[in-house]
Amino acid sequence: MAGGKNNSFTVAPSPRELEREPLVLNSRSLGWLSDKISGIVENKAPTWWWVSFLISVPTALLCFIMIGYLISTGVGVWGLNHPVAWGWAIVNFVWWIGIGHAGTLISAILFLLRQKWRTSINRAAEAMTIFAVMCAGIFPAIHVGRIWFAWWLFPLPNSNGPIWPQFRSPLVWDVFAVSTYFTVSLLFWYMGLIPDLATIRDRAKTVTRKFFYGLFSLGWTGSNRHWSNYEKAYLILAGLSTPLVLSVHSIVSFDFAVSQLPGWHTTIFPPYFVAGAIFSGFGMVITLVLPLRSLFKLEEVITVRHVELMCKVILATGSIVGYAYGMEVFIAWYGGNPYEAYAFQNRAFGPYWWAYWIMISCNVLSPQFFWFKKIRTNMVYVFILSVFVNIGMWFERFVIVVTSLHRDYLPSNWGYYSPTYVDVLTYVGTFGFFMTLFLLFVRFLPLIAISEVKGVTPQADPHHPLGGVKGGRH
Repeated sequence: MAGGKNNSFTVAPSPRELEREPLVLNSRSLGWLSDKISGIVENKAPTWWWVSFLISVPTALLCFIMIGYLISTGVGVWGLNHPVAWGWAIVNFVWWIGIGHAGTLISAILFLLRQKWRTSINRAAEAMTIFAVMCAGIFPAIHVGRIWFAWWLFPLPNSNGPIWPQFRSPLVWDVFAVSTYFTVSLLFWYMGLIPDLATIRDRAKTVTRKFFYGLFSLGWTGSNRHWSNYEKAYLILAGLSTPLVLSVHSIVSFDFAVSQLPGWHTTIFPPYFVAGAIFSGFGMVITLVLPLRSLFKLEEVITVRHVELMCKVILATGSIVGYAYGMEVFIAWYGGNPYEAYAFQNRAFGPYWWAYWIMISCNVLSPQFFWFKKIRTNMVYVFILSVFVNIGMWFERFVIVVTSLHRDYLPSNWGYYSPTYVDVLTYVGTFGFFMTLFLLFVRFLPLIAISEVKGVTPQADPHHPLGGVKGGRH
């Protein structure tokens, strides 16, 4: 008020380039989100789902047929030889464990950092984590040779002395780390599902669906007390999961790093393996999410912004992995150990040179395309590059395992490792097992966290013009 007149002030809108793209496009209502996401579970399974399922189930059976053949015949059916005592089994174990890192990172670490963009992709990533760890768990048991003695890895009371596991062995640490990681990830995934299971229960039109979704939603009513307890439990599980993300692949790297073998005995392995796991995990998330985004018409919920941010994570972790490769070569030269220097020279220019350069091309060069916005926003290019990331990370594990073993200190022992059809079909079968579980998840459980996506919409913000009940029905 000045001179008896009202002075009106208008606030200029922020420049368009400073405005963030919304996490749900087109200002969709809360009711629309419930209908869209629940409809994937409620509607009839599309034809492509049945085709994929009928391919993945026999492929999964192939894995277990090969395991049965291995157990009945012996590890001679694999391509293992002297000195390559570890082959595809350990390569695939480490690769699948790496795939399982993105889900818990998206759910736990990004949740603790209050990154709201995680909400549209965390559910699928968490499911991917659990199924990938299940695939990984197949290999340690069968690679020991005599699988009927695998229970000796656990500290169980017995009458043979007693015989206890060698607790200084990183293979035993793997058992505890991976089983703990799987248990916490499963609890975290299920905890996040409870409100959404209640939503589908309330929408169910048949007694059977109402019963089963009601059973697993644990009597959820959406009351203030339920939400309060839920958020506390979710925060606690996120806090437990965060150190697990960092520790599990560090312990997996100790399988190699605690040995005295040139090429393995290096202190950079734990952070290098963790970065590589996040790198490959996000690559697999994109590989799975982009087709589902298109098939289920979810472009308004899984937006270009989500994909761009995942590409940036891949670029950052891929650059860390590239730095680690450079440091390995530098330290091998700087350390002055001729055996260490030869191990890295042999990787790049020895009999397995092709695997090394595929690894470099896919893991170091291909992520650099994500510096360009046009690439990050083109879904076809992003999908192709994400596949390259997964291929490159498999070759990384192959290079670490095989090229470090196939030439030891005695040239008379040198050999060339090649997988047999049993190695290859067992690995292919784990893809069938993974896809069978993932397709069942897509069919019967909400692919996207309904309650969490609603929480990042303008309607959930009481200070927003659309806040409260003005945003539409819940």
